[in-house]
Amino acid sequence: MVAAASSLAAGSGRPRQALAPGLPPVTGIGLGLRHLRAIQDDPEPPALVEIHAENWFTPSAPLHAALDRVRARSALSIHGVGLSLGGEQPLDGAHLDALAGLLRRHPPLLVSEHLAWTRHGHSHLPDLLPLRYDTPTLVRVCRHIDQVQERLGRRLLLENPARYLTWRGADHDEPGFISEVVRRTGCGLLLDLCNLVVTCGNEALDPDAYLDALPLPAVAEIHLAGPAVERDEDGGELLVDDHGRGVTDAVWRRYEQVLARTGPVPTVIEWDNGDPDYPAVRAQAASAAARLHPALPRAVPA
Repeated sequence: MVAAASSLAAGSGRPRQALAPGLPPVTGIGLGLRHLRAIQDDPEPPALVEIHAENWFTPSAPLHAALDRVRARSALSIHGVGLSLGGEQPLDGAHLDALAGLLRRHPPLLVSEHLAWTRHGHSHLPDLLPLRYDTPTLVRVCRHIDQVQERLGRRLLLENPARYLTWRGADHDEPGFISEVVRRTGCGLLLDLCNLVVTCGNEALDPDAYLDALPLPAVAEIHLAGPAVERDEDGGELLVDDHGRGVTDAVWRRYEQVLARTGPVPTVIEWDNGDPDYPAVRAQAASAAARLHPALPRAVPA
C-alpha cells in the first residue's frame, strides 16, 4: 500500500511501482459507450481499454456485466476526470469512495486523474480548469494525491493538462511543477502528447525543452489524440484538445520521440467525440502499436 501524508517532506519520493508483472506494454482505445457492443463482438479486441471512471459509477448491472466481458479479453485502465486534485476544497469523500468501489469491482492495470480542478462549493464544473503553479497549490495537490493513493492502495498516474492560459503569480513552470509532485508523492505520469502539443502551441513554449524537464522515467501511460484548430476574429490560432479526430502528424512525431527515450509504454487512443466508427479508432490503435513495437507487422483491422 502506498504510504500516506509523509510526501510533503523534502526528498520523500517513493519507489516506482511496477505496472503489472508479466504484462507487456500494450496499445488500446478509450472505450465510449457507443462502442461497447462493437468491442464485445470484435474477434481480436484491443489489448487495452480505458474507461472514464465517472461514467461507471452507475449501479447498472447490465453495463457492469458488459464491462466484465470486455475485461475478460482486454486489460483495463480507469481514467478519472472529477476528483479535482487541484481544488482548494477537501476532496469529495463520496466521489473517492465511488472510485475505490469501481476499482474493487473492475480491478485495472492503471488508474489516472487530471492535474486540474473541477469543483467549487457544491458545484461540479464540466471543464478541467487550470492551476496556478505556486507553492500553496503544490502542497495542496500533493496532499490530495497522497489521500487518493492511500484510499485506493495503489499508485495514481497524473495527467499533464491542455492549457489555454497561464496564471499570474506562478513560481514553477508546468514541467517543474509536475516533476516536484512526482518527486514528493511517488505518483506516476500519464503523458498526454496531444495536451503537450496544445499547451506548447498556445503558450509559445518549446516542446523539446518541455519534454526534457518532465520526469520521463515516471511515465506509465501515454494518451494520443488530435487537437482541433480554432481561429479568432483577428486570425489568431488556438489549439483545442477536443478528442474529435484521429492523431495528427505532430502528435505522432512526439510519440516516436518519447518512445525513443522511455521505451514501450502502454498507450491509449483518445477519440471520444466526432462520432468515429469503431474500425477507425481501432486503426489508430494499430498505428500506435506499430510504433510501440516496430518489429510487429503493421496490420490494420478492417
